[in-house]
Amino acid sequence: MKIYALVGKSGTGKSYSAINLCRKKDIEAIIDDGLFIAENRILAGISAKRQATTIGAIKTALFTDPQHCTSVYYKIREVNPESILIIGTSLNMVEKIRQRLELPAFEEIINIEDITTNDEREVAKKQRQQMGKHVIPVPTFQIKKEFSGYFVDPLRIFKGFGGRAAAVEKSVVRPTYSYLGGFSISDKVIIDLVSYIVRKGDSVAEVIKSGVENFGGGIKINLSVIMIYKPSVVSEASRLQSEIADAVEEMTSFNVEAINIEIRGLRKAAWRSEG
Repeated sequence: MKIYALVGKSGTGKSYSAINLCRKKDIEAIIDDGLFIAENRILAGISAKRQATTIGAIKTALFTDPQHCTSVYYKIREVNPESILIIGTSLNMVEKIRQRLELPAFEEIINIEDITTNDEREVAKKQRQQMGKHVIPVPTFQIKKEFSGYFVDPLRIFKGFGGRAAAVEKSVVRPTYSYLGGFSISDKVIIDLVSYIVRKGDSVAEVIKSGVENFGGGIKINLSVIMIYKPSVVSEASRLQSEIADAVEEMTSFNVEAINIEIRGLRKAAWRSEG
C-alpha cells in the first residue's frame, strides 16, 4: 500500500485539489478531515466539519477518539486500496494520522504550493474566510444526509487529463464552526415555504394540517390536504411531492427524507381556499 500526503495551510484549497491529484497519480483513496473516502464515497469516519468547535474539528481530523480511529483502521484493511492520500495542514499532522491508522511510511509528500498557483490559493482563502465554505471531495448526493442543513452545494469542475475531459464533482459545506457563526432554520420557515409552493400551484384546494419531523440526518414533511378534483389527482400529488422536496432542499439544504401527502378529499376548482 502506497501512502501519499498533501500538505498546506488551512483554506489553501487542499480538498478542492485532492481528486485531480488522485487522478494524476492513480491514488485510490483519500483520508480528509476524519473521513476515509474511496470509490467516490465516504466509507468510514466522522467528518471534522460536523463538530461544533474548531478544537473538536482538529481532534476529529487527527483521529484522537479511539472508536473513530478503530472504525477507519478496519475499513481501510477491509477495502485494502493500493494507495491513499492523507490531507493535512502540516507534516506533523499527516504523520500523526499515518501513525494512528498504522499505515506504511509516506511514498511522497506533496505541498499544495506545488500543484496550485498563488491566485488559486487566494481564491480558496477568500471562500473560506469570507464565505465560510469548505470542500469535501465527494459528490453531493453522498453527503447530503450527513450534512443535512449545512448548506451543501454541488461544485462541478471539468478538467482534461490525457486529452480527455473528466467531470469531477465535489461538495461545498458550511460547517457549524464556520467563521460566519451558527444558524438555525425553524419548522415554521419550512412550513411557510411548503404552503407557498402549494398555493402557487393548481392542485390543492386546502391544506388541513402540516408538520415537520427532524431526524438529524434529514426531515420528513407531512401534509393533509383537500385536492382539486382532476382525473390525474394521484400523479398531481406525486408531482407536488417532488416540487416540495426540490424547493425545500434548495432553500434550506435539509435532506428531505420523505414528503407524506394524505388526501382527505376532493373539491371542484371553484371551491379552492386561499387560506
